[in-house]
Amino acid sequence: MKKIIIAAVVLLSGVLHAQNTKLSIAPNDHSWYPSVYGANDEIGAVNLLTPETVMQSLKLVKQGKTVALAVPIDKHLPAFRHRSFNLYNIQPGEQGGQTLGPNKFSFNDELVTAWTGVGTQLNGIGHIGINNVYYNGNKAQDFVTVEGVKKLGIEKVPPIVTRAVVLDMVAYYNKAIVPGGTEFTVADIQAVLKKQNIEIKKGDVVLFNTGWLELISNDNKQFLEVEPGIGMEAAKWLADKGIVAFGGDTWASEVYPNPYGSEEFPINQYMLAKRGIYNLELIDTRPLVKEKVWEFLFVLGQPLYVGSTQVNINPVAIY
Repeated sequence: MKKIIIAAVVLLSGVLHAQNTKLSIAPNDHSWYPSVYGANDEIGAVNLLTPETVMQSLKLVKQGKTVALAVPIDKHLPAFRHRSFNLYNIQPGEQGGQTLGPNKFSFNDELVTAWTGVGTQLNGIGHIGINNVYYNGNKAQDFVTVEGVKKLGIEKVPPIVTRAVVLDMVAYYNKAIVPGGTEFTVADIQAVLKKQNIEIKKGDVVLFNTGWLELISNDNKQFLEVEPGIGMEAAKWLADKGIVAFGGDTWASEVYPNPYGSEEFPINQYMLAKRGIYNLELIDTRPLVKEKVWEFLFVLGQPLYVGSTQVNINPVAIY
């Protein structure tokens, strides 16, 4: 009898393990394209932003206050794996204290050598793929070159002006910094929405405040090794709500590492490649949370780097 019980426990453990490690992103599934926005679409969910959406979001401005949502960037800012940022000040023609013209003109110029994915950033829908297939079924071999992408580039993305909401997960978990590996479920999100007395609407940007930026300079190792964030259940729920972008104060905007197996960034694959929803990383929502501003006008006009799939940004909250 004892042997039977042990065998049953082992079998059950195997079944549970198999369920937990089942791939949520099937690399050979092609049923997710063409896009609902059309076979030739290159901008994804921002198709949902209409003049009516903009006019509605303007009504959120009550005090005329503005908040920059970016973090300052320098060579010390922790960045994903291989990425770096270096800025150099150069004064052409001014070596040895020289000046230009009889008016002794002098100037400073900066040269930046950096990855576009350092600091607060917009990850476009051409950034993440599934087995080298990107948003709307675009195959890497057809549009990716060493000098940038020929489709799905960040220059195609129109200004994002819409309503945004920030969900304070710090208050929800009652921790100054939400522990790495914490998965936000639909129930968690709904509980925060109820507590803050807001709802998610079509065309929204949804941002999560986790306290993760507090780790910068204090524990860069932990900052990059793990993070809290949404899981696949919440990703699908948010996508079905009709949001245009998701993100917050972490560097990948999803729970990491994946708690159910060895998949690499399946949430980003689902949101960007499959649903055309943009990812906003390292968004500093702390000033908004301090003032308990849960909904606001979100304004973003990103640099138009032709052929890039991501770019540094400084979005602005107006309320």
